[in-house]
Amino acid sequence: MIFFIKNTLLIFILFFCNKIYSQCSKFNINKVAEISSTCSVLPMTMIHDANGLNYLYVANKEAGVRIYDITNLSSPSLSKEIPVSSFGNLEPMNLSQSGNYLYIALGNHFNSSQNAGMAIIDVSSPKNAIVVDWWQLPSSGGGSGIVKTEGNYAYLGAMKNGLIILDITDKSDIKFISQFIPDINFPTANPNPNLYNARGMEVKNDIVYLCYDAGGIRLINVKDKQKPKETGRFSNPALNGKPRAYNNLILDDTLLYVAVDYCGLEILNIKDTSKIKISGKWNPYNCPSSNWFTSPVHANEIQFNKSCKTLFLSVGKTDMIVLDVSDISNPDSCNYYGGTANDIGTWGIGLYKNQIYLSYVCSLIPFSSNWAGIKILEYTPCQISAKEIDKNRAVIFPNPTIEKITVIMPPNQVDADKIIIYDSYGKILNSSDFYNKIEISTFNLKPGIYFLKIFNNNKNICSTYKFEVL
Repeated sequence: MIFFIKNTLLIFILFFCNKIYSQCSKFNINKVAEISSTCSVLPMTMIHDANGLNYLYVANKEAGVRIYDITNLSSPSLSKEIPVSSFGNLEPMNLSQSGNYLYIALGNHFNSSQNAGMAIIDVSSPKNAIVVDWWQLPSSGGGSGIVKTEGNYAYLGAMKNGLIILDITDKSDIKFISQFIPDINFPTANPNPNLYNARGMEVKNDIVYLCYDAGGIRLINVKDKQKPKETGRFSNPALNGKPRAYNNLILDDTLLYVAVDYCGLEILNIKDTSKIKISGKWNPYNCPSSNWFTSPVHANEIQFNKSCKTLFLSVGKTDMIVLDVSDISNPDSCNYYGGTANDIGTWGIGLYKNQIYLSYVCSLIPFSSNWAGIKILEYTPCQISAKEIDKNRAVIFPNPTIEKITVIMPPNQVDADKIIIYDSYGKILNSSDFYNKIEISTFNLKPGIYFLKIFNNNKNICSTYKFEVL
């Protein structure tokens, strides 16, 4: 009887204490400056110096690589320009940085006559930056989409030419190692080969996470550099028979946040790479029933503030959308910049601390844009330290989780004495005594959404939090 009364009381509290806290951070976004260009000189994408120097590096297509001094963020000044002639007239399309070196993806992928290539630029002194070497894949055509590095190797997304692995041990002597072209007969047999392009990419622990355009997501094991091997693949079956374009991605532990053009965002669980599945998606425009050419969103490049669980997407004619992904089962747009009525559209996005960089391109299809340049924005990111969070909210991390979660009570509720975990059907799975901080094992929980209830019987403290087990 005591057991029955106790559990009835818990269910009563769970039912009536139903306030669930959202972590969506609604912050102000303000334009600080812009760098105007022309439709014949397009800035594709850009990154802030990774070493904290006040410089912005831009893959500026026809203008080569441009380096801006942004010591005065509101008044950027061109510090260095490296023309396309320094790269055999291959146009820079994308770039990344490791240490004192920039790695440039070369070859205009809108112009099939340009070969795929890569260059290395020494930026130890940005205003005196020099090209130390460049390389191209002979007779390739199709250009390049992205380049990433790990250790002594560079991984070039060479569009229709697949993945290129290069040895960059000696920065002045780039060496070709291997080429891997994923099978194009997935998810559709005998497709149009022009729609299969190695574009967005992340590399971690000898695994390449590749956006293969109409070919979905591919996971490629590159531990043996001479013999890369595909170990996982995914394409949303809802897109079968429809246009699809997996453009770019962010890797976050066992999750992939993927920009899927007019279909918005997919969040993929890759814990089991043989059974990749969708954990959540942001698709407010009814893709694939919506039309590629009329959709207000074309998600292309993507950045991630991990601490705030916030994604920033360049989305074409809507400029930029900000998504709260603290609940990966239900990502929510919590902010934006620009809009469909301004007749301009974005291609690339960069993120550094509280600075956002958006590149705009001239375009007719799939959206109209009549201005080229870069806009520099600032925003106030969330603060996650225990001293700065909402005094009425507990801290729960990591979320999503695999093996355990840690719960820390806010300063004004340290006298809470009970914590309960229950599933989406209201079934109580765990009830523990609690004071200030606790670690709870989730190892035996099946993947899915769960709820955590914190309360104090005497003072009627009651709050509910949502978390996910992968």
